Amino acid sequence: MSRAVGDRAEDHAARFLRQRGLTLVDRNVTLRTGELDLVMTDGDTLVFVEVRLRREGSLVAAEESVSAAKRRRLARAAGGYLARHADLADRPARFDVVAIQERGDNNVITWIQDAFAPDGSW
Repeated sequence: MSRAVGDRAEDHAARFLRQRGLTLVDRNVTLRTGELDLVMTDGDTLVFVEVRLRREGSLVAAEESVSAAKRRRLARAAGGYLARHADLADRPARFDVVAIQERGDNNVITWIQDAFAPDGSW
């Protein structure tokens, strides 16, 4: 998937979440420990959001594409992010997944809140 397509998916996810009351803190964060698509807040909770896009006809649903290895990388990236942003480290945090499945001219969005534990397990 091209970077432009990924950026559009992240824009769509950020808009979707802002409409539901979350606030964007950071996006496209690249660390030695991994990459974070979106970092948002939901009230006092810091939310690390993984955005997944699947085209129409994909064999695997977008939300199913977050493997155990990917969850572990996200958890390490979140730890790296919190080490850089000590002012946020005392907040409760969670991992969400926004899965976007293309269906013709429409997208079906599934928002999975608190999708996995900090150790990367479901």
